[in-house]
Amino acid sequence: MSDTTPTVGIIMGSQSDWKTMRNAADRLESLGIACESKIMSAHRTPDRVEAYCKGARDRGLKVIIAGAGMAAALPGSAAAVTPLPVLGVPMEGQMMGGLDAMLAMTQMPPGIPVGTLGLGKAGAINAAMLAAAIVAISDDTAAKSLDDFRAAQTAGVQEEPIDE
Repeated sequence: MSDTTPTVGIIMGSQSDWKTMRNAADRLESLGIACESKIMSAHRTPDRVEAYCKGARDRGLKVIIAGAGMAAALPGSAAAVTPLPVLGVPMEGQMMGGLDAMLAMTQMPPGIPVGTLGLGKAGAINAAMLAAAIVAISDDTAAKSLDDFRAAQTAGVQEEPIDE
């Protein structure tokens, strides 16, 4: 990750979530957006979650991406103690394929929103893209990087099908 001050925080409930959340970190890095990644649990390390999220804005973060499975409490716990946007990434899991985590994230009480993305790797990548768009609102370098990525993505789509 970049040597500059992080503008995106990536948090996850356990080491096993890194396999998925690494996709968010990698996408942000490819866009030149500095991020930091931390493990913390809403249930096992609630004081760590509170301290990290309460101090996030003062440390220069603009958005937090929170990955969690099962009860999926981490994004909601983060959103409860920070004014920053929190983007939730539900982990794919054995119970209901992760749908339980997604539903938990989307059912937040009024006034404590979590922007919930799709399950697993695609959700992590899209959380990074949405975080990049949020950062780009006030960062011209991030905006250019995001514009360049989208232009390259568009240019990579063929107009006519080919036989493979």
